[in-house]
Amino acid sequence: MAIVQVAVAAPVAEIFDYRLPLENADCALGQRVLVPFGRSRRVGMIVARQERSQIAPERLKSIERCLDREPLLGADDLALIRWAADYYRCPPGEAIFSALPARLRRPVPSYPEASHAVQLKGWRPRTAGAAAQPGLLSRAPRQAAALALLQARPEGLADAELRAQLGDCRAILKALAEKGLIERCLLSAPSGSALLDVPQDRPHAAPRAASLGPEPSPTPNEEQQAAIAAVHGASGFQCFLLNGVTGSGKTEVYIRLIGAALERGRQVLVLVPEIGLTPQLAERFAQRLDTERVVLHSGLAEGERERAWQRAARGNARLILGTRSAIFTPLPDLGLLIVDEEHDVSLKQQDGFRYSARDLAVRRAQIRHCPVLLGSATPSLETLRNAERGRYRHLRLHQRAGGAKPPRFLVVDVRSQPLVTGLSHALLTRMMAVIEAGHQVLLFLNRRGFAPVLTCHDCGWISACRHCDARMTLHRDRGLLICHHCGDQRALPVHCPECESPDLRPLGQGTERVEESLRQRFPGIPLARIDRDSTRRKGDLERLLGAARDGAYPLLLGTQMLAKGHHLPGVTLVGILDLDQGLYGSDFRATERMAQLLIQVAGRAGRAEQPGTVMLQTRHPDHPLLIRLLSQGYGAFAAAALAERAEAALPPFSFQALLRADSRVEQQALDFLRQARAQVLGLAPEPVEVWGPAPASMERRAGRFRAQLLLQSHQRGPLHALIDRLLPVLRAQSGHRGLRWSIDIDPQDSL
Repeated sequence: MAIVQVAVAAPVAEIFDYRLPLENADCALGQRVLVPFGRSRRVGMIVARQERSQIAPERLKSIERCLDREPLLGADDLALIRWAADYYRCPPGEAIFSALPARLRRPVPSYPEASHAVQLKGWRPRTAGAAAQPGLLSRAPRQAAALALLQARPEGLADAELRAQLGDCRAILKALAEKGLIERCLLSAPSGSALLDVPQDRPHAAPRAASLGPEPSPTPNEEQQAAIAAVHGASGFQCFLLNGVTGSGKTEVYIRLIGAALERGRQVLVLVPEIGLTPQLAERFAQRLDTERVVLHSGLAEGERERAWQRAARGNARLILGTRSAIFTPLPDLGLLIVDEEHDVSLKQQDGFRYSARDLAVRRAQIRHCPVLLGSATPSLETLRNAERGRYRHLRLHQRAGGAKPPRFLVVDVRSQPLVTGLSHALLTRMMAVIEAGHQVLLFLNRRGFAPVLTCHDCGWISACRHCDARMTLHRDRGLLICHHCGDQRALPVHCPECESPDLRPLGQGTERVEESLRQRFPGIPLARIDRDSTRRKGDLERLLGAARDGAYPLLLGTQMLAKGHHLPGVTLVGILDLDQGLYGSDFRATERMAQLLIQVAGRAGRAEQPGTVMLQTRHPDHPLLIRLLSQGYGAFAAAALAERAEAALPPFSFQALLRADSRVEQQALDFLRQARAQVLGLAPEPVEVWGPAPASMERRAGRFRAQLLLQSHQRGPLHALIDRLLPVLRAQSGHRGLRWSIDIDPQDSL
């Protein structure tokens, strides 16, 4: 009797034994199966085969059917996910299925059966319309090119194929349809056709020869050449930290290493922390690297993302660019991993399967015996500590590429100074001079909306959220009050809800309010605001950033979406309106995050021939860490911060796990964590410190009361051993209705 172990897509810590019927005897590791589970049926994945089970044969259930014709995950992929599930204490089934495309988490075939046709939307030419107006497109070359492409395929082309050949062509196709030259159609395609981008002829295609594209490549400087040679010369696993100042040409190092790996027939995975960074990198890669590539992130449609995942898993795509979840993409020929902006907290999943994509990249490189490169101008203190200890090889780029000079910092003490919507007179004067000189100005304010608070001038009412211990932000453009924590929305009131007074006033400023003020002060000067509100529609961010790079907007205003990794050669002045909250934050990582953000924002200034200036407005110009950062650089700041962490025995000199709980009933979460603390102390973990429990910094969020209990140890082993003994006890005691709890290993944020 064949027996397999199946990880079921359910929040259970166990892996279950099932009988493998004779008709499914060829089912292999990494294939999904449909299994009976309790009173229902669940999707599961085979993770092991074994000859016998501890369950009596008559009690063993049989799998009902296999859902895949070939494994979705290889042995290395399963090893990585199961290691991650064990380390981060996530149920193995949840971890495995969170690594799959959304459709494959359901009991459906991994691709449509070949005997069935798939209906795809597309476009086809209307011959009569095209012949009737032959000169209609003489002044629209892109429309003419699209029409010619369709006329060469009169049966029609699917939307996906048109995008692959023409890029974002929705506006072009719409214009052609309005002129009567093309029309919508449905195309029938078998599951293996190119229209689906899911080839099925073999497990993975032979690698396509890769080469540098027609775009001229800059000559690397000595530091870049040394970094390229170090990584290229690595045999097997080795972790490198590429620590380069902003504008030092880290991307050029990436491109050279990617090209070398592709020429060896290997696949490359590049991780970025946010979706907004993918278009620029994808464009750079397309200009320089002639190879099959895909992009993977949550902004893609479900089908589009699955097709990209399949192309990568089958080896057809050789270069994969994605956000954190792409770390789990099966890659049969993986030869190099790159994590850009490795310090960014967005690389840590903050709910559900709480993994760190950066740390898993290192683990995946170990499993695949290949090099991994972590790149940043402001490395995390954990990564710097690993470099100090010799675990990572530290590669440094001190010079800006192309001879560009580092920006000059000017600190503007705004204490007792009159401000115009948060802008000082000194900053406004410098902005006018820069704009008149034909350069660009970038203003950074990490607060979207019009104002963080709306208040009644008569009675003092403030716009508090009904579900959170937080204020609702005024979004005047949309006529709404919005809570940025739970998403609750209310129409903007005309009168005070408490006293009926019409005298409602905004307090403070967000990007919307600063934009309004700038348009009044600099009339006629094009301005682009780049934040989550102004880039809600697909393609908005790419369009605004492209226009900004081309110099179409002398004035740029935005949140950290604008600050990270974007090349804006025309910017010579950066104004930082408010970073003071990072100097005295309650989280011990607050100053580190403030320093990283400041240096990243400042790095947008003076990246071309013109020198750059950064004006930092602050009410704490004498703060010692700020002085060290601005006068000696991020390296000196990080050294001082590491010394403080060592003295306080905080990470990276200790290891933490955060037990979180929340409930709609006040005190229930705290009571649960008090019981958990008693259990911890009863297990007598001498090397483990117990802090709390305590309410979260924002105790009520989305109508739930939240609390946390922190466990810390100088050694990872005793901490994880304690967690192994604690979790079964908590699972047995957490039967309170409505109570939710979770464990966060190596937490990056408090609640």
